[in-house]
Amino acid sequence: MTTRRALLSVYDKAGIVEFAQGLVALGWEVVSSGGTAQALAQAGVAAIEVAEITGAPEMLGGRVKTLHPVIHGGILADRSKPEHLADLEKRGIAPIDLVVGNLYPFSSDPSIELIDIGGPTMVRAAAKNHAHVGIVVNPEDYPVVLNELQAEGELSTATRRRLARDAFAHTAAYDAAIVGWFDEDADPLPPSLHLALDRVQDLRYGENPHQVGARYRLAGQSGWWDEAITHGGKAMSYLNLFDTEAAWRLVHCLGDGPAAVVIKHANPCGAAVADNITAAYLAAHAGDPVSAFGGIVAVNRPVTLAMAQAVSEVFTEVVVAPGFEPEALLLLKEKKNLRILEAPAPQWPDLEVRNIDGGLLVQTADAVTVDQAAWSVATEREPTEAEWEDLVFAWRVAARVSSNTIVLVKDGQAVGIGAGQQNRRDAGRIATDKAAGRALGGACASDAFFPFRDGLDAAIEAGATAVIQPGGSVRDDEVIAAANQAGMAMVFTGQRHFRH
Repeated sequence: MTTRRALLSVYDKAGIVEFAQGLVALGWEVVSSGGTAQALAQAGVAAIEVAEITGAPEMLGGRVKTLHPVIHGGILADRSKPEHLADLEKRGIAPIDLVVGNLYPFSSDPSIELIDIGGPTMVRAAAKNHAHVGIVVNPEDYPVVLNELQAEGELSTATRRRLARDAFAHTAAYDAAIVGWFDEDADPLPPSLHLALDRVQDLRYGENPHQVGARYRLAGQSGWWDEAITHGGKAMSYLNLFDTEAAWRLVHCLGDGPAAVVIKHANPCGAAVADNITAAYLAAHAGDPVSAFGGIVAVNRPVTLAMAQAVSEVFTEVVVAPGFEPEALLLLKEKKNLRILEAPAPQWPDLEVRNIDGGLLVQTADAVTVDQAAWSVATEREPTEAEWEDLVFAWRVAARVSSNTIVLVKDGQAVGIGAGQQNRRDAGRIATDKAAGRALGGACASDAFFPFRDGLDAAIEAGATAVIQPGGSVRDDEVIAAANQAGMAMVFTGQRHFRH
């Protein structure tokens, strides 16, 4: 029986010694190079150095090790073709039946020297010839491969095909990371996008129960979802993640003080800041308690027992916070269906993408800035200090609500939110109806300019005394005149925040 040969050359050496020992126990011959050969030698695993086979020592500081016809001929030979076998025999090349390789960790410290050449070449060669050669790039596959070799004596066609698929995904992600590195100093929108993502979480279902959903993560990266601790509740669905992401981002946009938001269908139905987190949650919930039923709650402070008691009285899908008091956590865990997440602060992506037919729509992320020095007061009256605080808060909330939107705020509490309307007048009417008199003396924010004064009339009717909007309409003069007539203060930001 011909001795089977495995070539081992890995950067990530987790489990490689044990895997090599298993191969040797099965009668395999092990070939290795560089640091892998040293690790095997230190563990007493018999291995042949690549240089011993090729007759060519490593050169160029290790840049050239496995790039040799003896290596790639052994990997790429199609065993079903007599002419390939004849070439091997003529040159004295032994076939290689298994390749184990993973690449330099480019994403950890991008640099020219971490651009692997021999590794991807070897991995791709083995994956191309997967009809005859196994290729392993993930240490988690070591036990799977060993078990199959021990049980069957060889890898099945299905296993070799699956391993080859993973190998090409491995090199594709590697190349995507390198392209991204080259694009770091390019324009905000690079000339091409190369996205590599790994499925890391299967969801209960998609947007609807008949749809399948999953969370994917950019290869080599991580986000707050990967660090979040799930303390209780059933599995998450697509909308649970989508809405929780919206809630977690918004609550971290509302300033440095204790803040709480309640999200429903990706839009806030409540948002508030207060002196403590319990008061902030109670105010956020009170903003629209009808819509808060079945919502997502996010807070930027640890959950207290008092807050947990308030949350437990309302049907809530998810609570996400930076921490939980022990008594609060015990109380919330009594709600078996409530997802309880402890998470670090979110990061903001550089680009936002959406699917369209045949491709993607891509834009830079919408950064919400609060720069009162760059804003201008358009009316005869300046906002009071209290009005300024509500204007800033309303502006931050409005920027994260679906357009068209009007947000009414009083004393750090969103009391009326009109979201996702086809015209600004209807958004204002909805916000006014929800405010139900609570916006008296408060602030109104509009995510885009008022094209007609009727959009402002709803804020006047609601009793708001200050308005913040981008400005820039051809009818700004009419809107300013209406505000002056009502004794309102109006601030222009010069920047809109459409959100579709």
